[in-house]
Amino acid sequence: MAKIFVGLMTVLCAAAAGAQQAPSPTASATTQQTETDAYTRYELLAPDSASFAIRYQVTATTVGGRYYFNPIRKGSVASDESVIDAMTGEKLRFELVSGAEAVKDPLLKGEDETLDYIKVYLARPVPAEGQARLLILKTYKDPKSYYREGDTIVFKRSLGVPRNSVVLPSGYELVSCNIPSQVLAEPDGRLAISFMNLTGVPAPLEVKGRAGAQTGAAAVPRAPGPAKSWEAPFEGESERARLSERARQDRDIVYFLHQPETHAFDLYHDYTESRPGADKYLNIVRSGSTVSEPSAYVLDTGEKLETKLMSGAELAAAKWDTGEQVDPAAQVVVVPFAAVKTAQSLRLRISETYTAPAGYRLEGDELVFDRSLGRASNAVVLPEGWYLLDSSIPAKVSQMPDGRIRLDFWNGRPDSIDVLIKAKRRPANRPK
Repeated sequence: MAKIFVGLMTVLCAAAAGAQQAPSPTASATTQQTETDAYTRYELLAPDSASFAIRYQVTATTVGGRYYFNPIRKGSVASDESVIDAMTGEKLRFELVSGAEAVKDPLLKGEDETLDYIKVYLARPVPAEGQARLLILKTYKDPKSYYREGDTIVFKRSLGVPRNSVVLPSGYELVSCNIPSQVLAEPDGRLAISFMNLTGVPAPLEVKGRAGAQTGAAAVPRAPGPAKSWEAPFEGESERARLSERARQDRDIVYFLHQPETHAFDLYHDYTESRPGADKYLNIVRSGSTVSEPSAYVLDTGEKLETKLMSGAELAAAKWDTGEQVDPAAQVVVVPFAAVKTAQSLRLRISETYTAPAGYRLEGDELVFDRSLGRASNAVVLPEGWYLLDSSIPAKVSQMPDGRIRLDFWNGRPDSIDVLIKAKRRPANRPK
């Protein structure tokens, strides 16, 4: 993968690891609503309508929870609401409730009772260490957020969700955007801007467009192909990969470093499979690392999955296509699962222990973690008893309840980041 400097589109990740609790029939009276992986797509409708369609993807994570509450923003008039369970593709029951009614539920204790809420009845209680993935569809009319300004249309809105895209109406070109963003052509020729913002404060987005772009068949772009960057000194990613929407990618990975003398770290990576007929996940272990103790389960249900190790040679003999050339000596983790049905999906969590002497080591009295990270969302947790000395790539740094230091990296560009982390041991007489 191309290794280039991460610029303006490298932003901070504030995602935290979910608490591990036993499931219960209903959420605990002391447990408030938690969620993760939020992504919003705004499709701007006819300019004079002041309206935009919203596709809001969010994952409820309150263990045992049976409901999810989605607030309706002040100043916006909502219509055409529906909710879909992302695992089954089926519509879910929901109702509109007042804030006064919503805050009676322990999930919303202390939340804003001046708002109205969409109360979603989940298809199944959120399993221990699991999730409930939702797609909430609605249309907002909000003249203060979407309006004309002379011959220009303006979408001006403070966006608190960390991953967003805004699609201009057909026939409009983008003339300005104040947040560094990917600009991507939709298959029908409409233009979308997409960005990630995990700074912890809402992004004050302002997008302007003007009529003058192609419409109809003339607007349809050529589909991105397999051609790769010609730029020396390396061959880059394909055009198709480079023009994929980074903010919508939902694969992420967390590394938990053991003591550096072991060269080992645990990791888990979350992955959504939505291709009809797909029935296995293949994880090819990169050169320089060895894997042990793989395990996997379905985050949607808590179902444990079988895992097995194969070699690259065995993979080739099985004639399973991975889309890349695999070294015959490479290790491959195989996770079989029930074939995905049309309009359905599975969210998997795959855990492994890696040993990588070259990339994770002790140099003198310093811990060194040197690894290229290709996901949009990555996190590294230092081992107990170590403090951070260096991080080559900008990261959000936080301290976990057990005292370990966590670094979160979000890379909004379609390339990998070469992370170099160094740390030192805390002194034995460290102040409490």
